[in-house]
Amino acid sequence: MRRAGLAALIALLTFGNARAENFPSHPITIVVPFSAGGPSDAMARILAERMKMTLGEAVLIENVTGAGGSIGVGRAVRAAPDGYTVSFGHLGTHVANGAIYKLGYDLMADLEPVALLPSNPMIIVSKNAVPAKSLQELISWLKARPAPATAGTAGAGSGSHIAGLYFENITSIKLQYVPYRGTAPAMNDLVAGQIDLIVDQISNSIGQVRAGNIRAYAVTADKRVESAQDVPTTDEAGLPGFHMTLWSGLWVPKGTPKDVVAKLNAAAVDALNDAVVRKQLENLGLQMPPANQLSPEALGAWQKAEIAKWWPMIKAANVKVD
Repeated sequence: MRRAGLAALIALLTFGNARAENFPSHPITIVVPFSAGGPSDAMARILAERMKMTLGEAVLIENVTGAGGSIGVGRAVRAAPDGYTVSFGHLGTHVANGAIYKLGYDLMADLEPVALLPSNPMIIVSKNAVPAKSLQELISWLKARPAPATAGTAGAGSGSHIAGLYFENITSIKLQYVPYRGTAPAMNDLVAGQIDLIVDQISNSIGQVRAGNIRAYAVTADKRVESAQDVPTTDEAGLPGFHMTLWSGLWVPKGTPKDVVAKLNAAAVDALNDAVVRKQLENLGLQMPPANQLSPEALGAWQKAEIAKWWPMIKAANVKVD
């Protein structure tokens, strides 16, 4: 019996190693937990197109929306730990959601980090009908209103929602949040004048700002962003210290073989080092992560630190989820 058990264990380990060596042998799916056309979707599609060159297989995008991205992340968590289902997410989906939703999974324990991806400073934008022309005028307008202004978000716990909470906290204003299944549809309503403002990712807003369809007030970074040089920082606009960057990353289900994780990491790093890809991402207002922060271990450490930073503020805000 012992020999039979040992033989079975050896066979299992051999099969697992062979599977890792042969990876990938069919298309890989990256689950993006937001709607098509938004900033997360755009970044994932740019990366997927280049990653397939390194991996030798197609890399597909599956948009699974709802509940601030938690449904899409859950879809990846429950997938087989074989590397063929990859979770794309960011500060909202892989940090904040753990403080807001009853997820049914643990963001740290049930996922393996793969690679840190580019980050996106936020930008405070409003519909053109808002009378304010500067950030200080916007804050005064928000405080003088008899009812809270409407702020679009990609759902409770999304980057736009966290940024809104942070904006409320630092300015002592109050906003009425309007959740969408992504910031792309929220932006459509902002352009149409159906909501008042969004504290949004630059990559989602900058095109509409350039077209004159919405008004920009400040970026939440300590220096001006290349893609929006004419937009002041929050420090310059009179709101010092309001800094927030929406970083993104890739994860796989817990138990995915380390060799498979390493291959996915290498494909992501190759993509980020590609000059054409870098230019595409930088044109979206994205900032590349430091070269020494591209390992799976670096993403795991960063995610843990961000949970420690943001969970207390989110829980203190007592965010309600219907």
